[in-house]
This record gives sequence, C-alpha cells and structure tokens, in this order.
Amino acid sequence: MRLLRYCIVAGLVGLAALSRGAMGQSTQQGGVAGQTEAPRQAAAPAPALAPAAAPAPLSTFVLTGPLQWLPPAIFDAGPLGKLSVNGIITGFAQFQNNSVSPDHETQATLSNGQLFIQKPDGKVQYYIQAGAYTMPTLSVQFANAQNTMNNFYGPVPVAFLKLPIGKTTSFELGSLPTLMGAESTFTYQNFNIERGIVWNQENAINRGIQVNQTLGKYLSASVSWNDGYYSNRYSWLSGSLTFLKGPHSLVYDGMGNLGQTAYQTTATPVQNNSYMHVVIYTYTKGPWIVQPYFQYSKLPANLKVGVPKATSATGGALNVSYAFKSGFSLPVRWEYLTSSGSATDGSLNLLGFGPGSAGTTITATPTYQKGGTYLRSDLAWVHATNYTPGDVFGAKGTDQSQFRVALEFGFIFGSNIEK
Repeated sequence: MRLLRYCIVAGLVGLAALSRGAMGQSTQQGGVAGQTEAPRQAAAPAPALAPAAAPAPLSTFVLTGPLQWLPPAIFDAGPLGKLSVNGIITGFAQFQNNSVSPDHETQATLSNGQLFIQKPDGKVQYYIQAGAYTMPTLSVQFANAQNTMNNFYGPVPVAFLKLPIGKTTSFELGSLPTLMGAESTFTYQNFNIERGIVWNQENAINRGIQVNQTLGKYLSASVSWNDGYYSNRYSWLSGSLTFLKGPHSLVYDGMGNLGQTAYQTTATPVQNNSYMHVVIYTYTKGPWIVQPYFQYSKLPANLKVGVPKATSATGGALNVSYAFKSGFSLPVRWEYLTSSGSATDGSLNLLGFGPGSAGTTITATPTYQKGGTYLRSDLAWVHATNYTPGDVFGAKGTDQSQFRVALEFGFIFGSNIEK
C-alpha cells in the first residue's frame, strides 16, 4: 500500500515535468478544433449524502451546485443484487444575437434524458450513465442531443467498473469523467447551464484506468492512464491532488500526452497533443460557494500532427453562488482566456476567435429548485479581443460580442419515486 502511494505521487510529479516540454513520441494524429466538451470532476464539492439506508452516489458523480441531487431509488435486480438508480429529464431553449451560420438565433432541444445505474457497494462496483445529452458552450454553435451524441460520446458516455482495495484505495476502469478542470461535462452538474470558454480547452470523457488513493486525513489523489480527448490512443497521463479541510479545498490537476496523436474527430481536437495544468480553490460554507481557478495549457510545435508553432492558452475564472431561502439561488461566473501568437506567425486558433485572441465572459444563472424539479436561466455575454475578422460573431464573423439567454427546466428522479 505504501508503494502504491509512492507511485501516485510519482505520477503527479511526472505531470508537473510536462510543463518543461517533455513530450515524447509515439505515432498517430491531428488538425484544429472547436471542441465542445470537457469537465471537472475532482474539485467540486460532493453532493449531499443520502440517508443511511440508501447508498450515496459514487464519488465520481460530481455536482458543483447550487442544484441538489437526490438520493437514489433502490431496487432488487435479482442476480445483480441491489442497484441504485437516478434519472434526469430536462428541456433547453436558447436565444442569441449575432449568430454564426448555420446557427440560428433561437434553439430548443431535449438537453438531458439520462438514466444512472450504479452498484456502489461490494468487491465489484460499477456505474452506468446512459441516454441523451447536450453540451451547450458559450461562443460555440448549438448542437442538439442527437448530433451531440453522434459526434462525441454516444448514448452511454460514462460507464466503468470500480474495484475497492481496502479502505483507502480503489481502481476504476472504463469510460471515465476527466480529472481536469472546475466544470463538469453535463448541464445539471454545474453552476451555469452553458459551459465556459476555459472549460472548452479541456477534455471531458476519456477511456482508461484510474487509481484513487486517500493520503492521510486531508489529502487524496487520483492518477489515470487514458486516451486523452477520446482518441482511442492510450498515451495520456492525468492526475489530481486534492487538499480538503473544513470549508476549504485546494486542487491541482495536470494532464499531458506522452506521445503524439495524428487522429482527429469532433471529440478529438488537435489539443489531444497538448498538456495542461489547473489550480482550483473552493470555499463552501452556509449559502456561499466561491471558486476561483487558474488554467494553463500548451500545444508544442509538431509538424507531424499539424502544429507549426507552439501555442498556449492561459486564463481562469471565478464562480460565486449564493443560496437564498425558499429554493432560490444565484450563481455568477466570470472568465478570461487568452492565447499566444498572432494571425501571421503560424499559431493555431485555440479559442476560436483567431490566433493570439482573447475572450471574456460573464454569466448569471438565477435558479429555483424544489424537490426534484428545477428551473433556471443563463444570462451570458461573450466579448472577444485581438480577434481575426471572420472568426467571431455575426453573419460576417466581425461582431466582437454575443449575448445569450438560455432556459433549462427539468426533473431529477431518485428516492422521490413512490412505489
């Protein structure tokens, strides 16, 4: 067990070494990318514990707030034992100005129709998340549930085995949520309905193996060997180290490709050849959640994967949420992200606004929840600077800003289902 702890710490140290440009070689491939997905799974506060009679959700299911998940419904599955089940159904509508063709000013879709089945006890545990979903993201064109599933992670985006080893160690194997970032993949997991521009640099789901280890009273760590941005090329090392004491948590996340990947799809952008570091602080007490974080990523030059010049993206965000009485809450997010280079020096367009561009976003999400029903709305503004004409908003791609109003209405199912 002591050896395992040393291995986890060594893995995290190896991730830090990536920042010095230690990118090895394997062989596969790339292109540029408007990636629409990627999430945070380790930094967020855990959902409220279920009553003692009902198993709580697995630790990888993250809800950052202010939405509250429900304890699962329990049913006897015969030879499969007792299973815990949750579900969610939500609808989504959006209005935006300065839309970019073929996008429209108004949109509507089923944003989530998902079922969560888990066996959270015993020597062999598992988690299966299946159904329809969307990943609406600021400054990114709208995609309905069908197109999102077809282009990204299919109808079963998350499914893995979990093998506990003693009280402080566990292994997970399968399609896993990323260890990176402060936001998670799906709408209901986050402060806001739509993901932000900082999140859009990260990966979201990866396939591989992960080891989780408690390191004393306040520390925990996870290390994963995986396929990065869903590339099916297993050359990525990811890690997360969490310090949690009272209302405070501090998280370091790091990830990087130890090889090179010349393969590219919508879910696997050229960022699959990058490395990234994130530091997240979270304060949770009473009605307040305050979460500032900093993120840095770099895509090293590599002509074999279509990167003529090293390009980096640096930025961060501040999430603040206050819960009022009677089920109302108000989360607010501010972001700033900038990329290196210029439109003439061969740098890639990491932000979508042109090489060397920067972006600022502000999002407010008034939210109401009672039991398993919730209603919330995003009021969001995106502003680009140092942009390349043709790469921003409006019919001609020359409008500097975009304003969006999004609405999400949904039902969460679990222990509220009556026999």
